[in-house]
Parts: sequence; C-alpha cells; structure tokens
Amino acid sequence: MRIFVTGASGFVGKAVSKTLVKNHEIWAMARSQQSKDIVESIGAKAIECQLGNVTCENLQSCDVVIHCAAFVEEWGSEEQFWETNVIGTQQLIDIAKEAGVKRFIHISTEAVLFYGQHMRDVDESYPYPKTTPILYSRTKAAAEKRVMEENNDFFTTIVLRPRFIWGPEDKTIVPKIKEMVEQGKFVWVGGGYYQTSTVYIDNLVHAITLALTGGQGGKAYFITDNENQDMRDFLSKMLKTQGVVLPAKSVPRWLARLAAQMTEFIWRTLAIKKQPPLTRHAVYVMSSDCTLKIDRAQQDLGYTPIVSVSQGLKSMEKL
Repeated sequence: MRIFVTGASGFVGKAVSKTLVKNHEIWAMARSQQSKDIVESIGAKAIECQLGNVTCENLQSCDVVIHCAAFVEEWGSEEQFWETNVIGTQQLIDIAKEAGVKRFIHISTEAVLFYGQHMRDVDESYPYPKTTPILYSRTKAAAEKRVMEENNDFFTTIVLRPRFIWGPEDKTIVPKIKEMVEQGKFVWVGGGYYQTSTVYIDNLVHAITLALTGGQGGKAYFITDNENQDMRDFLSKMLKTQGVVLPAKSVPRWLARLAAQMTEFIWRTLAIKKQPPLTRHAVYVMSSDCTLKIDRAQQDLGYTPIVSVSQGLKSMEKL
C-alpha cells in the first residue's frame, strides 16, 4: 500500500511509520526541514505540506491516510486548537476523498469524552459531554465526529482512541515530569491514587496496522494495554527507568482543581499567552480515574496487546 502519514516526526507518527515502511510505501507530511530529515531517516518519502493546505498531488495514488498530527498543548487559544484539530482534519478528509483515498484512520483520544469527571470501565457507548472546559478535548471531539460522519461505501473512516501513550522516545510525559522534578515543581494531586488505562507505543502501532484492513467504518475504538494501573505506581515505575524518583508531596484534589481554575481565569482575563503554571487539563487528568474497555477493538480489529506493561517498562530502562 501507499500510505500517507501526518505527524510522522512526532511520537506516534514516527513509530507507526518506522513499522509500516518495512512493508508499505510511506509518504509523510513534512512541515519543516527538521521534519523532513526525520521522516527521510526512517525511509519514508517526505511530502512538503501542512494541515490546511494538503493537495490532491500530495496524496496521489495513496490507499490510506493515517492522521496522527494534532495541536496537543495544554494551553493555547481556541482558534489555535480549532484551526489544527478541526479545520485541518476536515481539509485533509476533503482532499483524501477527492484524491480517491479508500481509508482514513484518525488517531483520536479518550479525552474527547472528558470534562474532569471520573470515567470507570467505560466503552464506546459513553456519551460526549455537553460541554468541557478543555479545548483539546472539545476540538478533538469535533474532529472525530466529522471523521466518522464522512464514512461511506467508498471511503472508510476508522477512529482509534488511545489512552496515555507511553514508551521509548516519548517526547511529552517523561520529559515534562523530569523537568518538573528537577525544578521542584512536581506534586501529586490527591495522592495520585487514581486508576488509569495506558497504551504502550508498540501496542498502538499494532492497532493501527490492524486498522489498515480491519474495523467497521464510522466507528471509534479504545486502544489500551488492557492492564489498568494505579497512576502513582505506574508513573513512579516509569520515571524510575530514567533514574528519577518522584517526590511524595501531594495537594488535596479540591484545592488543586480550584487553583487551576483560578489561574486559567487570570491568564485569560489578562490575555497572557505564556502557559500558566497550572492548567485544568493537567490537574484534571492527574486527579481522575480513567479505565476503558477494549471489547470492540478485540472483536472488530482482532486487537490484543503484543507488549505487556512490565515488558514495556523493561524496554525503557537506561542502558
């Protein structure tokens, strides 16, 4: 197959491109010289374009689009989130259909359902919230709805919802926590004793590979390691692989949430562009249970994790 991948210089996009390039022709979106160098280093063909201005020529003779790119920051304007996550996705869908692409795999997130509440043992029937203060959640939900609505007999759309993606080459979770520890800013919220689903990067890549030919069009699928974790225990073990010991300091859940809400209000009121020290997104994620069922992925995709959590942690240990 000829497969077009967005976000191929990022954690997920790079991992899936490295795997698929062994058996497929990978064309990868490259927004900069740095992105171009990364995708070419893994054997993919760099296509110079960006979300919002992809052309039919960029997708010439492509069979599948794997859309991994997104605006995933904790802080930003509604316009920034909407422009990338919604408008960028819609434009890519429109061009993919025009170019004759047969299948569109959209990498979404369980956060599309999240507004700060506990989510315990939920499946894909769990409803979207009427509102959420988290711009990332709001815009990713709008994007995946559009993806599923575009499914038809000639254009198959599959939505994958991974939760808490982790593993070697992670550029977000581990580096950020390490930095916070080094600066003396890391604290647990409510002790950190919350249950969470996770997905190791190789397991997510495996699910994406299965979605190249499997799955029911117009549907969403949770993808996890199928091993729920205590967040405090899991993060402590993951950071320990990098030689980092997480401190025991904790703040009450209600206080952290109130502080984040007040901080965001001040930042928005004063139009401060720099990210605030506390955001509701980060605090809510760190103080909520989130465990997901993968029955639908097991049934429709034939998905079973290929790497256990213990094996994944072993792979992250420093040499």
